[in-house]
Amino acid sequence: MNKGIESVTENADASEIETLLERVAHGDRSALDRLLAAHRTYLRRVIELRMDNDLRLRVDPSDIIQETSMAVCRRIGEFLVQPPSSFRVWLRSQALERMVDARRHHFAMKRTVKREDRMADESSLSIAQRLLAGPSQILRKKEQAEQVRNIISKMPETDREILLLRYTEELTNQQAAEVLGIEPAAARKRLGRAMRRLVEMLDENDISYHS
Repeated sequence: MNKGIESVTENADASEIETLLERVAHGDRSALDRLLAAHRTYLRRVIELRMDNDLRLRVDPSDIIQETSMAVCRRIGEFLVQPPSSFRVWLRSQALERMVDARRHHFAMKRTVKREDRMADESSLSIAQRLLAGPSQILRKKEQAEQVRNIISKMPETDREILLLRYTEELTNQQAAEVLGIEPAAARKRLGRAMRRLVEMLDENDISYHS
C-alpha cells in the first residue's frame, strides 16, 4: 500500500492525483473518496469566493460541496473517458454548475448591476487579503487591505480574474489558462500585465511594493 497516496492531502501533486485517477478507473471507490477529500479545502475556497451574500443566506457552502461530490461520483466515468481539462479545473466547473443550479432554484437568473458590483467588491477584498497573507507579501501592513481592495476593484475585470485565479484560488498557470480558455503563455502575460498595473496603482497611492 502506498502511504503517500493513502494520506494524500490538498497539497497533493500532479503525480499523486494521476495515480488516484488511475485507481478510480480500475474501480477503486476509496481512491475517489480520497481524491475528493484532497480537494475539499479547495472546493470550499472556490465556493466561498464565488457565492454572493444573497445565495449564502439560503444555501450553506457545505451543501454545495456535498452536491458537487455527488455530481463528481456520477460523472467521473465521463471525465476518465475523455478528460476536458485537468481534474482540478473540471472539479471547479462542477462546483460552479452546482452554484448556478442553486441560484436558479432560489432566485430568478437575473444578473443585476448591483449584484455584479458586489461580487467584484468581494473578490477584490479576497485578492487583497491573499496578497497580504502570501509568502511574497506585497503589503506589510494589514490595515491597508481596505485601500488595496478599492484599488483592485477599479482594475479591469480580466486583471481581477487572473489575480483571483492565481493568488486566491491558487491555480497553477496551466490551470488558470484552462479556466480562461487561453494558452498558458497568454495567461502568464496576462498575469504579468495585471501585476504591473497593480504595482503602478499601488505606487500612485503611496503603497510600497515588497517582493
